[in-house]
Amino acid sequence: MSRRVVITAVGVFSSLGSSPEEMLKNIKLDRTAFTRSAFDASVVVCPVPDFDLRAVTGPFKERRYLNRGAQFCVAAAMKALERSGLEEYERERAGLFVGVGPNLDIGGEFPEIRGGDLNRPDLMALWVLRFLPNTAASVIAKIGGVRGENMTLTTACAATLQAIGQAYRHIRHGYIDAALAGGGDSRLSPGGVLAYKKAHAVFVGEGDPAQASRPFDKARKGFVMGEGGAFFLLEELENARRRGVKIYAEICGFGASLDGYSLTDPEPTGKRAEAAVRQALAEAETTMGEIDAVSAHGTGTIQNDDMEAAMIQRLAAGDGPFVMAPKSWIGHASAACGALELAVALACLEDNYLPGIRNLQDPCNQGVRFIREGATHPLRTLLIENFGFGGQNSALVVRKMEDGYDKN
Repeated sequence: MSRRVVITAVGVFSSLGSSPEEMLKNIKLDRTAFTRSAFDASVVVCPVPDFDLRAVTGPFKERRYLNRGAQFCVAAAMKALERSGLEEYERERAGLFVGVGPNLDIGGEFPEIRGGDLNRPDLMALWVLRFLPNTAASVIAKIGGVRGENMTLTTACAATLQAIGQAYRHIRHGYIDAALAGGGDSRLSPGGVLAYKKAHAVFVGEGDPAQASRPFDKARKGFVMGEGGAFFLLEELENARRRGVKIYAEICGFGASLDGYSLTDPEPTGKRAEAAVRQALAEAETTMGEIDAVSAHGTGTIQNDDMEAAMIQRLAAGDGPFVMAPKSWIGHASAACGALELAVALACLEDNYLPGIRNLQDPCNQGVRFIREGATHPLRTLLIENFGFGGQNSALVVRKMEDGYDKN
């Protein structure tokens, strides 16, 4: 049994705005939120300004058990549900697939640790909930009423794209008819900044913060940390047509793999990342030559960008697809990057627009069609790529639909 799966609602909180349309508008206006970290001025970050979960959900007692990344999860999920039009009985049967990252705000959670003793008079009885990966899903289920088959994934920077891919496959193969899928993450804390600075993964230096993120440029010096969250309602096509809802795009294929090479660096030849992409293309019954544009992982690290550019060049037919790098606009949101970049991709599909890669002056690979300047261009099919620590690889193919029907 193989069914068609479409996206019918979006909830997003990002440094560029709280809808795909607002994100694209700010891209066109060249508005970004890059700034110096309050915890270490040598590190550049890209925060979501003025975020307040209570403005989305109202007060609820479980909020205290949510770290900032989990708060983005809940806010984006509730916004997507609000826009979905799902009835209560439909929510109860819907699946929930969540991608999350770790809570690295260790200093904020435990400001005084002496001799390894975490205990103190004001320590919450259920402090462990702020560290459990499935706390966000539990809260979404309780206040949003989504109670079907569920899964929480913690596969680093591939997590939210894998969550969406798993939801897609569950619907495609008939296990469920609808699912809420996405996630959130934030590591803009003293612990998070320290972790990636010690790992030599982030940009460290002086100068204009807006010029720090430079994916695929020869002068790149590491990624810029971002944050946020996005969720999508996925449902079987005929179910969406019966409900008469807007269809943003069809998900046509998904692929995932593991490098088995390094705990941090990608496998240099990109052969396992390529396997994930090929799997997504095969499931979508398409080829790289039919992909209009690739939303690249494009972190701005030396290893990732060299590997990814070479892989895209190998897979390309003829001139190959255009390549965009959303992290040059929103930073690297870690586990949330796939969901946020899908939100950007949906806006690009609808508007037939390709965002330029910010700060790309001297491309690391002349054989790839990097987008240097934003431009209007006919778009139908996009490929989204995400690769994470531990060699986690994921890829998703999405295709435009018009008035609920594809263009064929």
